[in-house]
Amino acid sequence: MSSEKSLSIIVEQNPSPASEAQRQSILQDPGFGKVFTDHMLLVHYNEEKGWHNAHIKPYGNISLDPAVCVFHYAQEIFEGLKAYKAKDGRILLFRPEANAKRFMNSAKRMAMAPLPEDLFLQAIHEFVKIEKNWIPDQSVGSLYLRPFMIASTPYLGVKPSPDYLFMLIASPAGSYFSKGAKPVTVWVSEFYTRAASGGTGEAKCGGNYAASLVAQQEATKNNCDQLVFLDAAEHKWIEEMGGMNIFFVFDDGSLLTPPLGGTILPGVTRNSIITLAKEKGLTVREERYSAEQWIKDIQSGKIREVFACGTAAVVTPIGFVKNKEGEYQIHNGNPGTLTQEIQKMLVDIQYGNAPDTHGWVKEIK
Repeated sequence: MSSEKSLSIIVEQNPSPASEAQRQSILQDPGFGKVFTDHMLLVHYNEEKGWHNAHIKPYGNISLDPAVCVFHYAQEIFEGLKAYKAKDGRILLFRPEANAKRFMNSAKRMAMAPLPEDLFLQAIHEFVKIEKNWIPDQSVGSLYLRPFMIASTPYLGVKPSPDYLFMLIASPAGSYFSKGAKPVTVWVSEFYTRAASGGTGEAKCGGNYAASLVAQQEATKNNCDQLVFLDAAEHKWIEEMGGMNIFFVFDDGSLLTPPLGGTILPGVTRNSIITLAKEKGLTVREERYSAEQWIKDIQSGKIREVFACGTAAVVTPIGFVKNKEGEYQIHNGNPGTLTQEIQKMLVDIQYGNAPDTHGWVKEIK
């Protein structure tokens, strides 16, 4: 079954969906990750049947045995992507095949059953068709899609689960940060680390994010919106932010982003920005960059802009950096010109407002 090109997905309509008035009220200002659509998708896996029993059903609680492996050994992965509404009403996805491939790679790293790319894409397409009325107008935001998979065998032995549950839920989304597009302040975490060489840093698994929460608390206590992690070996080299990749813009117009190497999540937005920046004629370096040098370059004016990127926040300017020694303003604390240009280039493609010369945009029909 797991080698089949498609699944038969049974659809059970929600008998009590949100009313049109309720939905429209929510879509005016949805926030991020607070409200969920009327349905969810579930697909089961076991070693004998492969992927089977695919359902789209009313959003609601699920029942799990207290002994299922996910509760005890954290066999869990997830993805994040969005559905966009074009001005002409078309429903668009941005590079969903990249999310499908990363989902497979995360599964392999976590010793889980990989969901074939074609089944991942089928699930996304079929689900978005049903929930398309939950997509906000582009002046507001998009529909955030959260595919995830958990180990579902009730067993306390430490070994990979033979059974898995793949699910897909969705949430209309506005701005990820409460400040919207305004620059954020970040805290450089000099003690806590996100991932080590040989670990799960390049997998999109919940454990990586759980490990970041205490560091985020440290950032919050220091009046910062987000944090920047350094490497685990030397506590010297910048890796990524709590849930986003990071870019630095220098006074010569070049960009630098930390290199992938197993400890950094290979972001779809990161990869897209590298491609667009190079096509714009900019030099993009994937090189190690120390926190110490970063501060020196801010003070000398060599650093002109810094921004974070990811599916949820897209592109977020960074205006201030703080560590235990002080606070440092990047340029004038306002969004940089190049940051805004890159954000517009990317968002215009995502919403269908600019030509897609890369084949990144997929229409839901």
